[in-house]
Parts: sequence; C-alpha cells; structure tokens
Amino acid sequence: MGKTIAEKIFSNHTGSDAKAGELVITGVDFMMGQDGTSPLAIKAFEEIGGELVLEPSRVAMVIDHSAPSPLEGVSNLHTMMREFAGRQGLRLYDVGMGVCHCLLPEQGHVAPGEIVVGADSHTTTYGAINVFSTGVGSTDLAAAMLTGKLWFKVPPTLRIELSGRLPLGVYSKDVALFLAGKVTADGATYMAVEYGGEVIRHLSVEARFTISNMAVEMGAKAGLMEADAKTIEWVAERVDHPFTTAAPDADADYQKVLEFDLSDLSPQVAEPHRVDNVKPIEELEGTPIQEAVIGTCTNGRLEDLQIAAAILGGKRVSPHVRLIVAPASRQVLLKAIETGAAQRLIEAGAAIVTPGCGPCVGTHNGVPSDGENVISTANRNFKGRMGNPKAFIYLASPATVAASAVAGKITDPRRML
Repeated sequence: MGKTIAEKIFSNHTGSDAKAGELVITGVDFMMGQDGTSPLAIKAFEEIGGELVLEPSRVAMVIDHSAPSPLEGVSNLHTMMREFAGRQGLRLYDVGMGVCHCLLPEQGHVAPGEIVVGADSHTTTYGAINVFSTGVGSTDLAAAMLTGKLWFKVPPTLRIELSGRLPLGVYSKDVALFLAGKVTADGATYMAVEYGGEVIRHLSVEARFTISNMAVEMGAKAGLMEADAKTIEWVAERVDHPFTTAAPDADADYQKVLEFDLSDLSPQVAEPHRVDNVKPIEELEGTPIQEAVIGTCTNGRLEDLQIAAAILGGKRVSPHVRLIVAPASRQVLLKAIETGAAQRLIEAGAAIVTPGCGPCVGTHNGVPSDGENVISTANRNFKGRMGNPKAFIYLASPATVAASAVAGKITDPRRML
C-alpha cells in the first residue's frame, strides 16, 4: 500500500518506511512556545539540566495570549521569556507582534514537508501548507529545545474529500464547523486528517489555515493538505530555505474516508458549550447577542478582516453590541489599514485591540458578563473559555459575526451581501 501525507513526511525525516502505528524518533524542523506555555517549558528545560538550546534558529517564543500583560504575575512570566530568549539567542515575538499561529507561517519559519511542534493545541494550523504540525506539552518542548528531536507515534489518517463549490456567504469557517459537527469532538482522536477535493482547491491559503486550525477540535493530531501551486507561491514569498513537499499516494492506506458535497452548505454556527454542537444558521437566527469578536488564530487574518469590513462598510454596529476586532498580527493590521478595511471596521463601531489572541483566551480584552451571549470567530466555545463560565459563546465565520453585530442578533450574512 502507498503512503498518506503524514507517513510520507515521517518517512522522509527518518529515512525509513514509516507507517501508521509505528513509534519513531525524528528531528524537529521548528518549535514554538507561547506565553501560557513557554514559562513551564523554560522551567522544565532547566530541571532536566539544559544549559544551551541545541539550535536556537529553530525556536521561537511568542507573547500573544496575555498581551499586553493584564497582571503583575503575567508580566514576570513575560520577563522570564524575554531573558531566556536573550540568553539563548531565540527569536522572540513580543507584545503586539501577533498570534503565534499567524506569525510562524507569515514570517517564513515553516514550510511544506516539515515537522513542527508548538506548545499550543492549535499548532495544527500549518498543516494547510503541507506541514506535519502538532501541539505538544511544555515538557516535550523543553526536550525538543535541548535535543532537537522528539518521539512520535505515526498517526493513522482520516481522509476528508470535499466536493462542490461553496455558495455565496459561506466560508472556510463554515466548512470547519460543519466538519466538527459531523466528525464530532473526538471522532478523529490521534489521527492525521487529510483534506482534499474541489472545495479545498478553490480556497485561498489564508482560508485553508482556518480549516487546519480546527482539525484539533475533532481530536486530530494534525490537519494536512497537499501543496498545490497556490501553496508553493504563498510559501515561496516568505520562506528562504529549500523544502520538499509531501503528496499522498493514489493507493494510500486510510483508516477512513469521508466525502461531503458542500454545494448547498449554509452558514454554520456552533452553540454553547461544545464546538461540535453545530447547527445551520437558519435554526439559530434571531438569538440576541451582546458581544461580537472577530480575530484569533482561526480568523484574524487579512482576508477575514476584509470579509467583515465588506459587510460592515456603510453600516453601524448595533448600540446593544460590543464588536471587538483582534488582528492576528501587526502585519495584518498594517495591511488592513493600507487597504481601508481597518477604517471601515472602526467607522462601523468596532474596537480594534492589540494584535494577538485578544478576547479568545479570557484573561483580558472583552471578558463578557454573566448571562451574555457572544458570537465569535474563535475556535472554542467551552464554558468559561472567554473568562466567564456564566457567559454563552457561539462560533461562526467573520461574515456571520459581522452581520450579527449589525443586527444585534445572530443573522444570516447572506442578507447583507
């Protein structure tokens, strides 16, 4: 039998015939920690006797979750990261640079065919550009910084074929939510999900990141896509080192194959308090909201802000709604200013906060009050996710969030296109 993308990448790295289920030890091409996990990784690194990071050029630390710092204790952790990165010669992305999962691809740190780990569960994001990227614990990150290697169990692969063309007003976030609802939160546990089909081919690279980002919401270890011409062009503009893409064989051995025709897909919304509690918008339209959030590592890229700005242009956010926009990076914010998207968002009544994770993490920037309904482009809506377990979080696309912010209730964005 042939190999899946995941098996190809592990085989290329180990020089062996790596197959699903096998344990392998392999070098890691790049690794990352954010401010919620890096301090733990630094402590673990020191506890296991680490003195020098093996290859500093392969490590980045990002201050994005609580940025700017909301508390004295957090400020001290940020200082720990800055000092460690300075001593070790690591790349540090400080307050305002953006979200780790936007920065790593944007800054050219990851490329097709590579193995990347991050001390954050949504490291699966980079699978959209053909990277086997996965989240690890802080201790694993410490071990990787010290040795440059980690052990992996090569995952079996779930292949998802998406046919048809997305209708007007339906976006990659709707696809990601639809799949979470169909596969369920644990339906792809420890699998590599491999996405393909006409729908994926017609999406931009930015839109593809949204889908791979949410692979972990189905329990997946990675969310992989083939590297087509769009991918190669996008990566070539950012990456300055050679790379080798990995494509699945025609006779690849998949654990399971799912096929969906999305020609008639409508906007999707995940209800509290589960990401897989997904319904078409027709069933939830009219639900009142008090806060709307556009941003996060899932939907804070330029394309997302432009989609929202197109709906909000010439309109005003409901006086009963707070619209908070968190650009995924400083570069995204600058481009949004340059293209006029930021001005349209602000004129409509949006509050733009520091590029970073924003309200998603729940430490600052828009914690809702008791009983409030929030509609967000984030990837999780667990109880307490945004800092208040008595609030209710709905997940949707930037278009749906923008339309709902104007109407003051969950609204089908197709009504405003």
